[in-house]
Amino acid sequence: MATPFERVCLIAVCVLFTAGTAALAAEPAYPTRPVRLLIPFAAGGGTDTLARIMAPRLGETLGQTIVVDNRGGAGGNLAAEIVANAAPDGHTVFVGFNTVLTVNPVLYTLPFSVERDLAPVTLLATAQYILVIHPSVPAGTLKEFIAVAKQKPGAFNFSSGGVGTPLHLSAELLSKRAGIKMVHIPYKGGGPAAAALLAGEVQVLFGSVAASVPHVKSGRLKALATTGITRSKVVPDLPTIAESGFPGFDVGSWYALLVPAKTPAYAVKKLRDAAIKTVAVPEVLEALSRQGLEVETSTPQELAARIKRESAIWAGVIKEAGIKGE
Repeated sequence: MATPFERVCLIAVCVLFTAGTAALAAEPAYPTRPVRLLIPFAAGGGTDTLARIMAPRLGETLGQTIVVDNRGGAGGNLAAEIVANAAPDGHTVFVGFNTVLTVNPVLYTLPFSVERDLAPVTLLATAQYILVIHPSVPAGTLKEFIAVAKQKPGAFNFSSGGVGTPLHLSAELLSKRAGIKMVHIPYKGGGPAAAALLAGEVQVLFGSVAASVPHVKSGRLKALATTGITRSKVVPDLPTIAESGFPGFDVGSWYALLVPAKTPAYAVKKLRDAAIKTVAVPEVLEALSRQGLEVETSTPQELAARIKRESAIWAGVIKEAGIKGE
């Protein structure tokens, strides 16, 4: 027979268990209506493609329709602002691109704060770039290219998809680290920037691995290095910039989910769990791989730290290079 003390302890445990069960049962349902994914660029781009690959499976996992809403404009700031000002209930979600979150706050005066008004959910996928040069440049390795560039300061032009884009900032970071001077020629998008290199209008480009490799194989471009910490799975024989004399050099694009600040923890967790489950589906993995993307997820805390770390890096590069927003 239980002692009085033991009976009291048993009753306390039962009360706590009942209270905990009631609290779980009382947790609000989520989502209760269609979830809107805000895309910061027009249809057809990388962010839009990723969202549309994920949307059907994400909707199945969450049990609601996923609406892909393209709100291009202001370099991605328009969509970010809409999410920052949306009701914090988890039904309005930002598919964030790295420069919108880490570069734009440095280049522009924004009516919202990434750190204050957006809550990280998870990283989704990453992609690195490839440094390619025109065949007319007398260099076959990164070391040889830097040596030639140092002999001829300002002689080489590099193209990009626009001021403040990853392709632009990658070249500025290499210039800073290597102590070379190149001239930036911005174009209206990555496609025109690549076409300019192929035409010989410029000599250097940090480009998409998936789009550049066919031109390297055909001999129309020369590849010097990739920009990630580890070698690209697409071109595993090509060294990284980091292993070519610039340790820690790690530049690329990445995509993540964020929601309005103060979104309830239960909604953030359910959305994160669903997103991680979605990108692990074999057909989703394969579709993303065809776009040159590698799946990489994170905790909200890890994503917040990444945004903070990269914001500091790009702030330094932008200040030193004297880059101004357009």
